Amino acid sequence: MLPRLQLNIDVDPVVVSFLQELKAAGFTGDIESQYSSRLAVATDNSVYQQLPQAVVHPRTTKDVTLIGKVSSQSTYERVTFSPRGGGTGTNGQSLTKGVVVDLSRHMNQVLEINEKEGWVRVQSGVVKDQLNDAVRPFGYFFSPDLSTSNRATLGGMINTDASGQGSLKYGKTSDHVLSLQAVFADGSCLESDLSHGLPSEGEFAYQALAVTETVCRGKRAEILNKFPPLNRFLTGYDLKNAIDEQDDSFNLTRVLCGAEGSLAFITEAKLNLTPIPKARTLVNVKYNSFDSALRNAPFMVEASALSVETVDSRVLNLAKQDIVWHTVSDLLTDVPNKEMLGINMVEFAGQNEAEVEAQVKALTAQLETMLETEQAGVIGFQVCSDLASIGRIYNMRKKAVGLLGAAKGSAKPVAFAEDTCVPPENLADFIVEFRELLDNKSLNYGMFGHVDAGVLHVRPALDLCDPKQEALMHEISDEVVKLVAKYGGLMWGEHGKGFRSEYGPDFFGDELFTELRRVKAAFDPHNKMNPGKICTPLDSDAELVKVTDTKRGYYDRQIDVKVRDSFKQAMECNGNGLCFNYDTSSPMCPSMKVTADRRHSPKGRAGLVREWLRQLTEQGIDILDLEAKALKNDTPVKTMIDRIRNSVNKRHEYDFSHEVYEAMNGCLACKACASQCPIKVDVPSFRSRFLNIYYSRYQRPAKDYLVANIETMLPLMAKAPKVVNTVISQKWVASLTASTVGYIDTPLMSVPTLSKRVSNKNLQLFDLQYLAGLSSDEKQQHVLIVQDPFTSFYDAEVVDDFVTLAQKLGKTPVLLPFKPNGKAQHIKGFLSRFAKNAKSTADFLSMVAELGVPLVGVDPALVLCYRDEYLEVLGDKRGEFDVLTVHEWLYPRLEEFDVQSSDSEAWYLFAHCTEKTKMPNAEKEWGAIFTHFGATLNTVPVGCCGMAGTFGHEVDKFQMSKDIYGLSWKPRLEDLPKERCLVTGYSCRSQVKRFEGEKLAHPLQVLAKLI
Repeated sequence: MLPRLQLNIDVDPVVVSFLQELKAAGFTGDIESQYSSRLAVATDNSVYQQLPQAVVHPRTTKDVTLIGKVSSQSTYERVTFSPRGGGTGTNGQSLTKGVVVDLSRHMNQVLEINEKEGWVRVQSGVVKDQLNDAVRPFGYFFSPDLSTSNRATLGGMINTDASGQGSLKYGKTSDHVLSLQAVFADGSCLESDLSHGLPSEGEFAYQALAVTETVCRGKRAEILNKFPPLNRFLTGYDLKNAIDEQDDSFNLTRVLCGAEGSLAFITEAKLNLTPIPKARTLVNVKYNSFDSALRNAPFMVEASALSVETVDSRVLNLAKQDIVWHTVSDLLTDVPNKEMLGINMVEFAGQNEAEVEAQVKALTAQLETMLETEQAGVIGFQVCSDLASIGRIYNMRKKAVGLLGAAKGSAKPVAFAEDTCVPPENLADFIVEFRELLDNKSLNYGMFGHVDAGVLHVRPALDLCDPKQEALMHEISDEVVKLVAKYGGLMWGEHGKGFRSEYGPDFFGDELFTELRRVKAAFDPHNKMNPGKICTPLDSDAELVKVTDTKRGYYDRQIDVKVRDSFKQAMECNGNGLCFNYDTSSPMCPSMKVTADRRHSPKGRAGLVREWLRQLTEQGIDILDLEAKALKNDTPVKTMIDRIRNSVNKRHEYDFSHEVYEAMNGCLACKACASQCPIKVDVPSFRSRFLNIYYSRYQRPAKDYLVANIETMLPLMAKAPKVVNTVISQKWVASLTASTVGYIDTPLMSVPTLSKRVSNKNLQLFDLQYLAGLSSDEKQQHVLIVQDPFTSFYDAEVVDDFVTLAQKLGKTPVLLPFKPNGKAQHIKGFLSRFAKNAKSTADFLSMVAELGVPLVGVDPALVLCYRDEYLEVLGDKRGEFDVLTVHEWLYPRLEEFDVQSSDSEAWYLFAHCTEKTKMPNAEKEWGAIFTHFGATLNTVPVGCCGMAGTFGHEVDKFQMSKDIYGLSWKPRLEDLPKERCLVTGYSCRSQVKRFEGEKLAHPLQVLAKLI
């Protein structure tokens, strides 16, 4: 049985006292000290792990000033802080053993947009793409462009002085910051452009302003001599650019940018905006080697390009294996008889369309010459001026970061020396030596980056669960420092210092590093702000964090390797954070989007399961054996015994398993993470396994048993559907069901039933002998309809209309006997029952599949269960069968159907989230099907509807379900004529009916009427 996990993870009593006093002082935000909340922010997109004492989520700048004021008491001198935004840093910048101050949950508003002057004021938790969505209607955008733009916050961008694509023209974040609202460790507040007045003497803000200007002016010559004039100039305490060369003014804003929260909290920012280019064109140049792409890049820059981005063959090949390739395959086609081993993506943009066009023509003419004469390794190019297509290519490039982390095997590409910056003219030679260094260690690696700025992301593949490979990482890191110095560059081109702060003295030199420490002491004399990052206060004996500090691999290696391999869907999460995507129309991750709670994300859930596995291992538990016993003991008799015994195991007693359960309980099992996450973190997979084990100790809720048995009950209920509906419709029954079972909005059964609906259609009865006797051609004229519990019993009209559609198309439909699908059992962790049902159904479908007649199901989520969960649980025992969705059956057969409709008004498709993430061409193929039959079908970009099977029917999930529906479905439906909106998923249709009171059709139903 699962043991109780009571690891001593108490919070420092001094911190507990501080948090209590903070709340009493009027702090209005959230204060979280439970282990799961701390664990969720113990990692970022780096290899490091540090468990904080607590996490606080302020709502206002006043809340942040309270943090400083209360902690200024001598009692709380050892309480330290680190600000956190999107948690996308690759060097552990926001990780701390102190208190995390997360500014992303509540402080995420665009406060003011000044269209006339071209600036905006935002809170620091605003996501970069969110800001651009807000200013786009005014013709502007915030130009620093990151691969993590859909989840990186402005506060994080400012704290690391982030840049990215296009920095040659647009510069870094600090080039666009007009002023910052900074809160110091003593609670004093300063607007960095001094527009709100000078600070009072005695405040940290006062001494910070005075000392920093003195250092910048007094050491001006040394500062200018020390750092090369690179596009990606020094990040962290930018003393060089704090003095304006034109008017000799001092600007504290520049010093705060890139300070990684080690000087002050940034709560608001005033940013300048860039006019959106009126013309954009992308020229994708293909090369026979990556070295050729690197050496050819300066030529591209000279062609007046906005940016030159490069990708090597390893990244390209990973992209081709990912869902993202479906969106760009026609834009990056292979070159016949040539191997594409590198590409440069060269963008031209500007306000003058004729000028951009001329620049593109000049470059393509030179490329044509290069192709003819086989110069520079150029083997081809493609030109793209369509904005949507340009966006798709850049999305592929952005996803490259995560795709590298999806490499097979235990060694994963690791970010630790991946944003080095050297003069662009030195880049190719620098990379040659860098590659020699890695090749001599026999390491695999991928490369991509901003060759126009001399920044290339190089990520060697290492298994950091292996102490020897961890030591190798440290060795390589030290070697890269020497290599960067040799080529006149910097170690920190765009991703900040973090745990690489120890290299600061090497690059600054003793004299200037002492001045940095002087600045730190003026801002933060007690070293309370992100201690150990960038530098420590002068006269302090505190140490800098180091590359050798504790990493995730230290904790992961404590788990048995067989367990790690078995739970790889959780173990391989590298923290890239794509599941924090701001876009409401993105399917991943609905629970994270509405809660803004990192625990309720694939990354958060994966981290919790990793720690759960580690704690079980620490107790000497054979986890795989525990799981096997839980599966074996799931019998009706054993279940009854467990119900009695488990009631004794009180859930009010502390058990870390409860914290894991709470995070898992909020998962909708929509499966978006299994395909949208570049690492393929599959939460529903390890969630069902966790629940299976968890309930070996604790009592299941009654609603789980209802869900687990629903497919057995439905055929019986269908014998008297009117009686069932009458009972269900009684208010007292609904109230009783909600209070006792925890189930609401129970759907009514179809009346008439499916069998009665099709009884007058001369439907061919299922007969194995009859089907076996058909010729091959005759078999293709038949279609076997695979029933699922929800459409057959709750939405029978859809199956009936599919019968009609098939007949109108000249096919002979045959309704297969109902066989349980079992998906609901899998979701609830009834893995033993699910395996038995799946095996029975799989055996039946395998037998039927031998006939050679197409098998088709109408609900995409349940059809995909046969391919995914069945394979996961049954493996080789699944058998050979393939159930198609309706569009998969229709699309390749379109030429057989010479029928046209005269429907001129457009229809709108709302696809099921599981369908479009597991089958990325689904929406496109539905559109082609409608076009073939003379109708128009437009895809509506939406995320999850919030129903997700039975999730939305559970009382404790109702509000979350409603909130998720409100993210994208409700606003999209309000903008469109509902009678023209079509929905592929049963659960989605039932959700719309629940909240809108209207029953929407499946696309097949419209086709059945149009033809």
